[in-house]
Amino acid sequence: MDIDRRGFVGLAAMTAAAGASMAGSGQAEPDNDWIIVNALGGLGDPNHPSDSLVPDLSPRVVAEAHASGLTMVNVTLGYVAGPGDPFEKTVRDIVATDRLIREHAADLTKILTAADIGRAKKAGKVGLVYGFQNGAMMGQDASRVDVFADMGVRIFQLTYNPANQIGDGSMAPLNRGLTPFGHEVIGRLNARRVMVDLSHSGEQTCLEAARASAQPISINHTGCRALTDLPRNKTDEELRLVAERGGFVGVYFMPFLNLSGHAMAEDVVAHLDHAVNVCGEDHVGIGTDGSVTQIDDLGLYQAALAAEHADRVAKGIAAKGERADTYPFVVDLRGPEQFRKLAQLLKARGYSSRRIEKIMGQNFVSYAQTIWGG
Repeated sequence: MDIDRRGFVGLAAMTAAAGASMAGSGQAEPDNDWIIVNALGGLGDPNHPSDSLVPDLSPRVVAEAHASGLTMVNVTLGYVAGPGDPFEKTVRDIVATDRLIREHAADLTKILTAADIGRAKKAGKVGLVYGFQNGAMMGQDASRVDVFADMGVRIFQLTYNPANQIGDGSMAPLNRGLTPFGHEVIGRLNARRVMVDLSHSGEQTCLEAARASAQPISINHTGCRALTDLPRNKTDEELRLVAERGGFVGVYFMPFLNLSGHAMAEDVVAHLDHAVNVCGEDHVGIGTDGSVTQIDDLGLYQAALAAEHADRVAKGIAAKGERADTYPFVVDLRGPEQFRKLAQLLKARGYSSRRIEKIMGQNFVSYAQTIWGG
């Protein structure tokens, strides 16, 4: 959903009680050797929201990330919307995050190749992949891909909800597809082995980009429009094309999974199940669009969320299906136990351990090997 909102995304205190209840129920836990990948998420404390996209690495945030079992998360950096020079803001975010990783080298590591994900797991660290959610920082200069690739950016989402110079986002009314500059950018991203992410894109932009890219593309955080007809979700045609070309689809834990705007864990499972049926079990994973830190005061969080939603509307970046009363998370699938609970729910759905392991992270690793090497 919103990138500012990602600083708010988190978890209610009820999650801890739910996790403790599951742990004592005798249900099978995910294998500790599993790699857990969040293809789009964040590290932040919703109890202390920030306007910055640079991760908040307080001791609590780091501890709860470890407790969740998280191996790697794609963190959004740089310009998404609002004032300021997009290029300058993006460079500043990357430099600041590099500094944070150096300062927290015992707990965090920067991911540049697929092999780095396995190394993070073995070292007991949380790996951060640098990603964008808007190509505005490119201006009209495709060579900036080289600048950002050299700085360690590995995931490039072409558009946010509105249109930009690359293509139309999911809320752009004309659904015009890729621009000529968009084709140029994709070619440069392919040459530098940077993932082309079509989350938030309009349908035509997604289809054209999947066909234009010489390498498989990803949709790192989305839902299935066949189940919930909202623009932020992807059609079966989009999902199928991405998978047929060897790509990756991550399902989010967002309000867009249910027309009521109040998504539940059963909705996440239903959308994952549909995506697996359309794409095959080797192309689906999770991109929660959230973090794993508890919310201590849900009432205070709701007040901040309402104000933030009003700001999104004013900026023209809100998506259909989000409102002041919708949480940017799934009500009963939050907190440090969210990945364990999801694995248990998939097991209850009849999924084998091997298939669950793929969804929880291995499919993303395999896709990353195709794009990044290593």
